[in-house]
Amino acid sequence: MAKHTFWDNRTAFILAAIGSAIGLGNIWRFPYIAYKFGGGAFLIPYLVALFTAGIPLLILEFALGHKMRAAAPGAFYKVRRNTEWIGWFALLVGFGIVTYYAVIMGWAGRYFIASFNLAWGAEPAAVEHFFYNTVLGKTGGPFEIGKLMWPLLIILAVAWVWVILSIWKGAKTVSKVVWVTVLLPWVILLIFLIRGVTLPGAEVGLRYFLTPNLAALKDPAVWHAAYSQIFFTLTVGFGVMIAYASFLPRKSDVVNNAIIVSLANCSTSFAGGIVVFSTLGYYAQATGKAIEEVVAAGPGLTFVTYPMIINTLPFGRVFIIVFGVLFFLMLLTLAVDSAFSLVEGCAAGLLDRFGWKRWKTLIGMALVAFVAGIIYVTGAGIHWLDIVDYFMNNFGLFTVVLLECIVIGWIWRAHHLRRYCNLRSEVKVGRWWEGMIQWVVPAVIIFILILTVVERVSAPYSGNYLAEFIGGWLVIGLLAEVAILISRMKWRTKVIGMLMPPILIGAFYGLRFAWIQSHYTPAQLSAIQTPMFLVLWWIGVVVIVEVALFLTRLKLGRKISAMIAPPLVLVAVYLISWAWRANRPQLVILILACLILYGGIVWALSRSVAHRRKLRRGEIKPPPDTEEEE
Repeated sequence: MAKHTFWDNRTAFILAAIGSAIGLGNIWRFPYIAYKFGGGAFLIPYLVALFTAGIPLLILEFALGHKMRAAAPGAFYKVRRNTEWIGWFALLVGFGIVTYYAVIMGWAGRYFIASFNLAWGAEPAAVEHFFYNTVLGKTGGPFEIGKLMWPLLIILAVAWVWVILSIWKGAKTVSKVVWVTVLLPWVILLIFLIRGVTLPGAEVGLRYFLTPNLAALKDPAVWHAAYSQIFFTLTVGFGVMIAYASFLPRKSDVVNNAIIVSLANCSTSFAGGIVVFSTLGYYAQATGKAIEEVVAAGPGLTFVTYPMIINTLPFGRVFIIVFGVLFFLMLLTLAVDSAFSLVEGCAAGLLDRFGWKRWKTLIGMALVAFVAGIIYVTGAGIHWLDIVDYFMNNFGLFTVVLLECIVIGWIWRAHHLRRYCNLRSEVKVGRWWEGMIQWVVPAVIIFILILTVVERVSAPYSGNYLAEFIGGWLVIGLLAEVAILISRMKWRTKVIGMLMPPILIGAFYGLRFAWIQSHYTPAQLSAIQTPMFLVLWWIGVVVIVEVALFLTRLKLGRKISAMIAPPLVLVAVYLISWAWRANRPQLVILILACLILYGGIVWALSRSVAHRRKLRRGEIKPPPDTEEEE
C-alpha cells in the first residue's frame, strides 16, 4: 500500500479542489455549450442542475473520500466489495477525458507562442482561419484523418511532462502548485471581464446570454447538456474529488468545502460566459450578423472569441501582446490544473490497489495518454474531440453518477454519510440530501438518458452519426468491462496478463484503421462503414450485456438555512423590480445569478470562519478522530 500524503492546510485543499473544478470546463466548455443551446435557454437548467445534483453529489464524494481514506476504487471497495469496479469505471472515464484535455493544452500552448507576434491576425475572419486551418489543419469529418500537426504533437509532449512534474510528490507538490494555477486565472479573467463588457455591442451578447427562453426548456437536450456540464465542471463522477478528500485531515469540514468549491466554480463559469458573449455581441455588431451566426458553435469557440477581444485592448501593440501572452498562459494553467487532478485521481487508485512505485505509475500513465492523444493532433482531431467529449460527458459521466447514487443511496444507505458529515460540519445536512441522492438525481439521469437515446436513434443527423453513436456506446461499455477486470486483479502479473489481449487487439485495429485510411478514398470509406459498425454494434451489445449480468449480482436493497443581510436584500429587491418594470429580464437573471453564486460564496466562507473561531474558543466540541462514530 502506498504511503498516504496529506494537504499542507485547508486552504491548499480548497484551492486544489477549486482548481480541479475550475478549468477549461469554465473558460472553454461552458461558453460553447451555452452558445450551442441558446445562451439564456441554457442558464436556467444549469443553475437548477447545480442545486439539485452538483452540490449534493460533491458533498457525497467529499464525504466518501474523507471517511474511507482511499481513492475511488478503494472507497467503493470498503462500501461493498463487489462495487469496487465503479470506482475504476469513474477513473477510466476521467482518464479518457484527460487524453483530449492535454490536447487543448496543446492548442493553448500554440496560441501562447503565437501571441508573441499576434500571428492570428487583426480581422475576425483571419482569427477563424488561423485556428481552423493553421493550428488544426481541420478536415471535413472524423474519417478524413488528414495530416499530423507536428507543432501540436510537440507541445502535447511538453504538456504531459508539465502535468507529471506538477504531481510528482502527490498532495505536497499540488499544495504548492495550486497557488499559481488557481489564483492567476482569476486575476486575468477579471481584467478580460471588465474589457468585455465595455466593448461596443457587448449588450447584444449579454442579452442573448441572460435572456431566458422558456420554450427551450421543453427540449431534453438542453437539460442533458446542463447536467453534463455541471458534472464535468465540478469534476463529479471522475473519482478525483474522492481522492482529494482522502488527503484531508480528519477534522475537516467537508460540507462547507463542497459548497465553497461548487459556488466558486459556477461563478467562474458565469464570468467566463459574460466575457465570451460580450465578445460575440461585439463581433455581431461589427459584422452585421445575427449573434447565432457570428462563429461556429463548437470546441473552438474560445480560441476564436478570446483572440478577438485581445485585439481590441487599448494602449498599443505591446500591451496587446503582453495580455495575449498572459491570457494563454492562464489557459495553460487552467488546463494543467484540471489535467493533473484527473491524473492524480487515477494514480491514487492504482497506488492504493497495487502498491506500485509512484514515478513509474505516473510515467506509464503519461505515455499511454500521450499515445491516445495523437488522434486529436491530426486534421480530424477536433471532430474526434467533439465526439469523445460528447459521449464521455453525456453518457459516461451520467452512468458513473447513476451508479454512485444507487450504491451510496440504496445499497449502503445515504444516512451513514449524512451523519458522518454532520459530526464535522458547521453546515448541517438534512434528510433532503438523502432524498436527492436516492430519488431525485437517479430519476433525472434515467429520464434524460432515455429521452436522449430515443431522440438520437430515431433522428440521426448525418451519414456518420450512427457509426459515431454506436462507437461511443461501445467505448463506454468497454471501459466498464475493463473496470470490472481491474477490480478482480490482485498482483502485477495478472495486470499484465489481463491487459495484454486488449492492448494487442487495440494495436491491431489501430494499424488496420491507419491502413484503411491510406488505401481508400472518402467515398469508399463511407461505403464500407455500415458493415464495419454493425459488427462493432454487436460487440458493444455483448459488452453491455456482460455488465448488466454483473450488476444483477448487486443486492439493492439541521436543514441548510441562511439569510442575506437585510440591506442587501432590499437593494436586490429594488434592482429586480426596476429591471422587471423596464422589461429587462436579462438584468433580472444577472442580479439573481450574482446574488446566488457570489452571495453564497461569502455566506459559506463566513460560516467557515465562524466555525473555526468557535473551535478555538472551545465553544463547540471538535469531531472525533476515529473512522466510525455511529
